[in-house]
Amino acid sequence: MRELEARTGVNRETIRVYLREGLLPEPSRPARNVADYGEEHVRAILAVRKLQRDSAMTLPQIAHVLKGGAANRPVGATAFGHLEELVAARVGVRQSLVTIQTLASQTPHAADDAKVLDSIGAIRMIQSPDGPALSVTDAGLVNLWGRMREAGFDEARGFPPSILGYYIEAAEYVAGKEAQIFLDQVEGKIEEDEAANMLEFALPTMLEFFGLIRLKVFLRNIGRATRGDRLELVALGTGAAE
Repeated sequence: MRELEARTGVNRETIRVYLREGLLPEPSRPARNVADYGEEHVRAILAVRKLQRDSAMTLPQIAHVLKGGAANRPVGATAFGHLEELVAARVGVRQSLVTIQTLASQTPHAADDAKVLDSIGAIRMIQSPDGPALSVTDAGLVNLWGRMREAGFDEARGFPPSILGYYIEAAEYVAGKEAQIFLDQVEGKIEEDEAANMLEFALPTMLEFFGLIRLKVFLRNIGRATRGDRLELVALGTGAAE
């Protein structure tokens, strides 16, 4: 425990709270009053701290989302990376996958939406012993579309979940280009730890940057459309319309 405190910067009482909340794998206990912790505990503790610090999530909220529950407030996209890291560190914990049945108890159209999103490549459904299931991130995407439904984006208004197909192409292009640029600039030039630290900062920052640019272009195009101008769609890779 002393070594775990030193590696994570988290005191033992807080670590015990994480254990009680079920956020950490149970340590092995080779003898009475002896507990052995491993790298998976370091990774899990750091992931929880990042979720608390970067996404302002409480411990009950983290546990709730890990079990497939919809967050009671919007959660940033980068939080799901930390959640997946937490899941990876908890391998063997039963709730590492979120069943469709669990999602459907909170989001009525979850089963149908998941099938459609799987068919367009937005998520990947997995057959588990408890039935069809999703990763935490994919469960988050289904829950997000459930929120869109609540706001009025449904089939009756011309918004089936399949309409999201264009996001897949855009994400493949943008993320692929980002990865290639990053690798071209750093490969063979900096150490792996430094590259990892750069990515940890860059991913949420560039998501925010891309979101703001996208908002600007969206509002500009909506403004043109309401003025009766032709809506100008920009092909991927050609830059923003003026």
